[in-house]
Amino acid sequence: MPELPEVEVTRRRIEPLIVGRKVRQVRTTGDSYFFLTPPAKLRRRLVGRRFTGLERRGKYLVAELDGGGRLLLHLGMTGQLFSSLAQSPRLLSATARAALAPEQQRVFEPDEHTHLQLRFAHEGPDVFFRDVRKFGKVQLLAPGEPCERLDKLGTDALETTGEELFRASRKRRVAIKSLILDQSVIAGSGNIYSDEALFLAGVRPGRAAGRVTRAECIRLVDGMKKVMRRSIETGGSSISDYVAPDGSDGGYQDERRVYARKGGPCLSCQTPIRRKVIGQRSSHYCPRCQT
Repeated sequence: MPELPEVEVTRRRIEPLIVGRKVRQVRTTGDSYFFLTPPAKLRRRLVGRRFTGLERRGKYLVAELDGGGRLLLHLGMTGQLFSSLAQSPRLLSATARAALAPEQQRVFEPDEHTHLQLRFAHEGPDVFFRDVRKFGKVQLLAPGEPCERLDKLGTDALETTGEELFRASRKRRVAIKSLILDQSVIAGSGNIYSDEALFLAGVRPGRAAGRVTRAECIRLVDGMKKVMRRSIETGGSSISDYVAPDGSDGGYQDERRVYARKGGPCLSCQTPIRRKVIGQRSSHYCPRCQT
């Protein structure tokens, strides 16, 4: 699923496509758990509004609207937020790809998974929000309306410190991997970059959080910032569904040290990478480099 780097890349590349532009038309699919605000209300209240800003909070995007109010967007597990000019086979279903000739597989037309379409006044591309599994979320917040989802978030992964993590981990028996995936502890953390950060810190993902030292917490947070910043530089990880708003793939998937490399050699010591399920999430680690 898209994690902080992918959401930040999306924010940077979608911002010039929406900020300063007025919504002319809103198209949606029907009611579903994708919409925290009913689609009919979105269609009615977004038309004529102008986007004035776009920020990221953890894995959430928050678009500011003229006159107050915010549009909350979360990509979920398979969400794709992109320009109508984007071209990528990742934007097509497997069935659609199979039915098209190779030269046609990059052309995208809104399908049943394109749950939100924003069309703007004047020239410029539309913006689409597509999500096959519908775990993404869209919510329109009135001026001054609090958002429970945002209020529950901990410190952003790019801003947190090892000392904060150390304090949060004291007397905790939960696995350190589960703790750093807790969005109320570190906002924006996710499976890919947690595995990579734990490897850089030399800490096994299943070790009890309360047994992780202060020095290890500092290394762990520093490692998380390092891999996330590098991923942002390379456009994120396109392992499955993720595609940038312009249709391009990310490049960080080619730099992974442990994530999804079960059985492959550790890039530091050649020991086979192991996989273990922790808190219903796959975790990958080197049994020699991580203790």
